[in-house]
Amino acid sequence: MRAAVLHEIGQDKLEVLDDVEATGFGPGKVRIRVRATGLCHSDLSAMNGVLPQPAPFVPGHEGAGEILEVGEGVRTLRPGDRVVVCWLPACGACPACKRGQTELCLSGFMNAGTPNFKRPGGDVFGFAGTGTFTEEVVVDAGCAVPIPDDVPFDIAALIGCGVTTGLGAALNTADVEAGSSVAVIGCGGVGISAVQGARLRGAAEIMAVDPVASRRESALKFGATRAVSPDELADAKQEVTAGEGFDYVFEVVGKSATARTAYETTRRGGTLVVVGAGAMDDFLQLNMFELFFDEKRILPSMYGGGDVLRSYERTIALWRAGRIDLAGLITHRVPLAEINEALDQMRTGTALRTCIEI
Repeated sequence: MRAAVLHEIGQDKLEVLDDVEATGFGPGKVRIRVRATGLCHSDLSAMNGVLPQPAPFVPGHEGAGEILEVGEGVRTLRPGDRVVVCWLPACGACPACKRGQTELCLSGFMNAGTPNFKRPGGDVFGFAGTGTFTEEVVVDAGCAVPIPDDVPFDIAALIGCGVTTGLGAALNTADVEAGSSVAVIGCGGVGISAVQGARLRGAAEIMAVDPVASRRESALKFGATRAVSPDELADAKQEVTAGEGFDYVFEVVGKSATARTAYETTRRGGTLVVVGAGAMDDFLQLNMFELFFDEKRILPSMYGGGDVLRSYERTIALWRAGRIDLAGLITHRVPLAEINEALDQMRTGTALRTCIEI
């Protein structure tokens, strides 16, 4: 079967091969025919080494498709079921799950060290224990979440990561209050979803911040009240908040420099939400006086900061009701054979989300 493979960390191109085989099928597993997958910035971060990932590997974790085969003991799925791939399934038994913090369950990460694929030359891993830049993938049954028949595969794929992460940051982690002021730094697919979440909650001012003009224009269409480049942020903060700072600031880039800017853009007593996935050696510096004196809340948001399955259901309900726009997030479409074009679109910021159709 075909799959896009990164041979070594640090390479900037994927090779689409036709000699890849999905492995590991057995009890408790399912085989999925991938129909659509989105390109998330985390895929690029794994490719360049920002996020830890063994290689060679098949990127992709934001996917949807159909069940081809179910292993022994799988009771809730059957061949033909339409599913979204959940890269962070909850085990239901660990301390985090028992506390109701299922987004912090580490059981899914245990799969990241086990190869999902093989080639004549050896084993191949799947990103985050999945790997959806492929025609077929084998995952634990808990990674395959059924979706209603009226949800297209491309929309379902977005729900699998980017939309759940961005919406959840606003709705779950920040719990944005009506009438508040919000700034979102980084307006790709996740950032735009945070904009939509803030709009849903009734934020009065939603400032979108991004260096790419087309993304700023898109943010306005999705509910931002203003959109500025990073160089314009200080003046916009002064104009909108009289210099005090915003009630909520979302950092959706994953770099210490933008996190520091986000901190300085947050008002005293306000909330900074860290959504971007950054590197382990990129340190955010805060002095102990400002940390105490400003009383700003710093809230990391992992996968939307809430129960993933409930978040999926809520997103589908909001989409059906026309309260959020998911189709508009897909600005580009490419076949698997042109996956490197999608990577270029992500790197240059020309795409909010590129759907890879398989």
